[in-house]
Amino acid sequence: MTTAPTVIRRRLPHSRHPWPFLGLLAASVLLCALWGILAAAEEPVGSVYKRSAPVSAAALPSSSPVAAPPASPAPALESADAPPESAAAQAGRADRVITAALAGMARAPTLSARVRHLVRVGDIVLKGSGRYVQSGVGEDQRYRYEYRLSGFKEDFEVLDVCDGLFAWNFRRVGPNPPQVERIDVRRIRERLETLGVAHRKDQSAYLGGIQRHLSLLRHYYRFKTITSGSIDDMPVWIVEGLWDKDALAWIVKDQAEAIKSEAGVGPHEIPDGIPWSVRLSISKRELFPCRVEWFAVPGRRPTAAATPQVVATMELYDVRIGDPVDVSAFVYKPATEGLTDITDAYIPQVYPLPQ
Repeated sequence: MTTAPTVIRRRLPHSRHPWPFLGLLAASVLLCALWGILAAAEEPVGSVYKRSAPVSAAALPSSSPVAAPPASPAPALESADAPPESAAAQAGRADRVITAALAGMARAPTLSARVRHLVRVGDIVLKGSGRYVQSGVGEDQRYRYEYRLSGFKEDFEVLDVCDGLFAWNFRRVGPNPPQVERIDVRRIRERLETLGVAHRKDQSAYLGGIQRHLSLLRHYYRFKTITSGSIDDMPVWIVEGLWDKDALAWIVKDQAEAIKSEAGVGPHEIPDGIPWSVRLSISKRELFPCRVEWFAVPGRRPTAAATPQVVATMELYDVRIGDPVDVSAFVYKPATEGLTDITDAYIPQVYPLPQ
C-alpha cells in the first residue's frame, strides 16, 4: 500500500499519528507526535530533567554528556552579558548565532556525533539513542542519521541516509511492516538550480539529516531571545523561539484566525502533540548545536492554562569534527518491498530556506 508522500508529512504536522508529524521538525516531529498520541488526561508533574538554578533567564539541565568538539575558533560575537538591548537587536543576534551554527555544520569536512532523545508522556518516559555521521560539502555531502526510541511496549526505529544518489527514509513502528521512502537527489539539485540556491553548501538541508531538522526549526520558529549559559562548564548560547504565526496558522487551519489575531492563542490552546516553543543550546566556541528542547502544555484538549514545560529533548554529544569517518555508513541497499519513490511529490515543496 502506497503511503502518503513524505513532503505532506514534512509540512503538515497537524495529526495525532506519529508519522505525519515526523518530517517537519525532526526529533520534535517524532517525539512530540508520540507525546500527542499517548498523553494521558492528567498533566504530568515535573519535566524530563531535574533542573538546577538558572545561569541566566533560561533554566538549564543540571548535567549533560555533551563534549566540546575540536574545531576552529568561531568568529567573535557580542557578549550576551552586554547592556540591555532592543528586542529587534536581540532577535537579530539570536538569528546570527543560529545562522553561524548551521553554516558551520554545512562546511564541516566530516562530522560525527552520538545522539540521544528523551520524551515525557504523562508518567511514561520514552528514551532513544542513535548516531549522526556526515562527510563532504555541498553536492559531495553524505549523511546518515539513525536512532531508536523505546517505551510504551513498542520500539520506534528511524534511519535517514543519503548516499549521494538518493536520500532514503526508513521507519518502523512497533511490529508494523517497515516503510521506506526514496528521493532522487539529482532532481532535487535541478530544483535548487531553478531556485538559484544550487551554489550553497547546505544542500543536505533540503534533503534530510540533522541539518534539515535544524534548518526547519529556523524556518518555522522565530527566535527572539539569546542569553548566556553553560552545560557542564561548557559556555553556550541559549536561543529561544516561538512559532511563526503564519506558519502555525497554516498548520492549525481551524484556529488560523485566532492565531493571527493580535491577542493570539496560548500554549494550552494549540493541539496536543504540537510544541509551543523551542530552545537551542549552542556551544560558544564551536557554534555547534548541542541540545534542542521542545516545550508545550501537555494534556488532552481542552486543558487549563499552564506554563509550558520540557516535553522532548535531543542532545548531540561526543562530537567529532574533521576526524575520519567510515564511508560505508552511507551505503544503503533496502529491499524493494514497501519502497515508495516520492520525488515527484517532494520537488514542488522544495523552497529556499533562510540564509
